[in-house]
Amino acid sequence: MRIAQLCPPWLAVPPKGYGGIEWVVALLADGLAEAGHDVTLFATGDSRTKARLEYVFETAPGTKAINDIVLDATHTMFSLRGARERFDVLHVHSPFSALAASVETGVPTVHTLHGSFTPEMNRLYSFVADRAWFVAISEAQMRSNPTLRYAGVVYNGIDMDLYALREEKEDFVLFLGRAAPEKGWLRAIEAAKLAGERLVSAVKIAHPTEEEEWERRIKPALPPDAEVLGEISQEEKVDLLQRAKAVLFPIDWPEPFGLVMTEAMACGTPVIATPRGSVPEVVEDGRTGFIVSVENYAEEAAERLRRLDEIDPRACRERVDRLFSKRAMVEGYVRVFERVVAEA
Repeated sequence: MRIAQLCPPWLAVPPKGYGGIEWVVALLADGLAEAGHDVTLFATGDSRTKARLEYVFETAPGTKAINDIVLDATHTMFSLRGARERFDVLHVHSPFSALAASVETGVPTVHTLHGSFTPEMNRLYSFVADRAWFVAISEAQMRSNPTLRYAGVVYNGIDMDLYALREEKEDFVLFLGRAAPEKGWLRAIEAAKLAGERLVSAVKIAHPTEEEEWERRIKPALPPDAEVLGEISQEEKVDLLQRAKAVLFPIDWPEPFGLVMTEAMACGTPVIATPRGSVPEVVEDGRTGFIVSVENYAEEAAERLRRLDEIDPRACRERVDRLFSKRAMVEGYVRVFERVVAEA
């Protein structure tokens, strides 16, 4: 198939630091090209891909430009020139101008729902609910808005070669994420304290609410032996995931898909999470980690940390390879694209 991948123009593909969508797009474009499809990636000029790369902006402007309307519209207009003659399917990763314009081209348009459903996004999607084909990244996400025309559920994948299995763990537990209250950093701190475990945290603090959380609630709660890192590189993240005895994932919001969980399990590291959003689909309770309540996370997670010897690191990795690998993701999208093109 002739497939266009339209990525937002804020960050390079793959990203040099922060960026979730861009990692997924990078793996997908490469995987589709490796499978023999004719793939064009519309991203920024500093991207790296096995697909054909086309761009209007030579370098990515970075996170400060996310959702800039001029960049968004310029990138969209450039990407969709001659789309009807060039492509069998458009795969759009941004819900704004790229989605609005793509459904007008007459080319079958697939949109992956990378974010959560807010009232504003539900209203936006309602105007193209039967004109685009939607891909949910978890069953939980799809259930939260059943009114859209879905082509399927495809879990985000990771490159298994980047996450080597390590069965011998070191004496610390890990929290990765933003400092937003719903991410549960404070719950992770409390769980580690109760269990007598040293906590290492790699946290992004970018918004006023996150800065307030850090100053008012996190700093006073940190024990003396806690280690707090800022935003880290991909290599540093993998190293921590491989060495940690467990990853704490105490979210309190319906996260559509948490890549951190699959990255940890690929390294053979169990995850102790709450049953929010996609968690019950990703973590197999008692086999690749434990699922505990939000309300009693600290107490229940502390108890599960004493039972980590029940978890086989190889079982963690096997689950990711089967369900959340690059290969599984590419196969899922090929099925989606074949269905959409056939129905068109």
